[in-house]
Amino acid sequence: MSENFIPYTGYEPRTDEDMQQRADAFFKLMGKRRTIREFSGQTVSAKIIDQCIRTAGSAPSGANQQPWHFVVITDPKVKQEIRTAAEKEEREFYAGRAGDVWLDTLAPLGTDAEKPFLERAPVLIAIFEQKYRVESGGTRVKHYYSKESTGIATGLLITALHQAGLATLTHTPSPMNFLTQILDRPEGEKPFLLLVVGHPAAGVTVPDLSKKSLEEIRTNK
Repeated sequence: MSENFIPYTGYEPRTDEDMQQRADAFFKLMGKRRTIREFSGQTVSAKIIDQCIRTAGSAPSGANQQPWHFVVITDPKVKQEIRTAAEKEEREFYAGRAGDVWLDTLAPLGTDAEKPFLERAPVLIAIFEQKYRVESGGTRVKHYYSKESTGIATGLLITALHQAGLATLTHTPSPMNFLTQILDRPEGEKPFLLLVVGHPAAGVTVPDLSKKSLEEIRTNK
């Protein structure tokens, strides 16, 4: 064994019955997850957010370069600045940048250029993909599979937040370069996604949607 390797102790042998029960329970838990757009003003513990980000940071990544960074935003002034910049991009998007086909696809969801949740929700998490890092001498070190790795970490973060009892909204205004400027992120990082986090507002409603069946998303060979 290489001196860079250590014994793996994370595996716990389980019976098929136990594994099936755990898989069923987790499916039911995640089946309750829904994207919401109306948040209450109830605060969220910073410790909970940090622990969920730790979970995201456990994600696999290309060459273990861990090419992600999470900026937690709770300052009302910063949230207002982000909302203003995001709505500017969204107005241009809905005014023609998106195209009729994309707008028709979005219509059943009832979305528009107004994004009050960016101020109302207690927490925003800006997720950045680190395409490369810059060492102290100025040398750029490329990160491999940075987009795929950041996507996996983001999925774990959303899952961890839902498991903790929080609601989320994935927000991706295009372009998102304003996040780099507002949050003062360094060279080499690219905004990946803005995650809105909090508790649902009382009486919140969501679109009546369904997910594809197992047969539609799985093929056996």
